[in-house]
Amino acid sequence: MTLEDAFASFASRLAPFGVAFGAREIQPGDEAAFRDGALESTPANLARRRASGAARILAAQMFGRFGLDDAKVGRAVGGAPIWPPGFIGSIAHDDTTAIVAFARSGGPIQALGVDIEPAAPLPDDLAAFVLTGSERRLPAGDPIAGRMVFAAKEAVYKAVHPLDGTPLEYADIVCDADLGGATLRDGRRLALVATSAPRVVAAAFMPS
Repeated sequence: MTLEDAFASFASRLAPFGVAFGAREIQPGDEAAFRDGALESTPANLARRRASGAARILAAQMFGRFGLDDAKVGRAVGGAPIWPPGFIGSIAHDDTTAIVAFARSGGPIQALGVDIEPAAPLPDDLAAFVLTGSERRLPAGDPIAGRMVFAAKEAVYKAVHPLDGTPLEYADIVCDADLGGATLRDGRRLALVATSAPRVVAAAFMPS
C-alpha cells in the first residue's frame, strides 16, 4: 500500500474544505531540494534538510497537479514556509514521513496547520505538560489518544501563529472530546481532522 492509499480517507475528509493533502516517505537525496547555508553540515541538520526537501518535493508534485509547475515553497528567515501567492498551507514531518497541506487563499478557510507524529503513546512527562484535565480522560483505554491531542495542538499553533502572531501555550488550546474542533483561550474556534493510521496526523483550520 502506498502512502497515498494509506492517507486516502484522511485526504478525502479535508477535500470539502478545499484542502489538498499529500504524504511522502523521506528518502536519501531529498536534501538536495532544500538548501540552507545557515544549517551546518552535521548528521542532525542533514536529517532536517532531507525532511524539508522531501516536503518541498511533495509540494511541487501537488502543485503540478493543479497545472502550477513552477510553484515552489520558499523559506522565511525564521524558518516558516513561504507559500506561492494565492495559497496558504502547512508542512510537517517526523523521522520517516513528510506531509503537506494547502488551500487557495480567499476560500472557506483563512488559516491551516498540520502535524505528524508516530502512532505511539505520548510519554507521561509530555502528557503532563500538554494535556488539560479533561483531555487526559480522552477516551479511556485508547493509548494513542494523548498523542492525537498533542498533534492537534501542534497543528492549531501552526495555523494560528502565522495568521496573527498569537503566542500559544498548550494550556491555551482545548480540544473537543471527539477531536472535531479546538477552542483557544480567546474563544476562537478551529476545526480539526485527525487520524491515527498509518501515522498520527492532525489538520487544524480556521473558517474565513
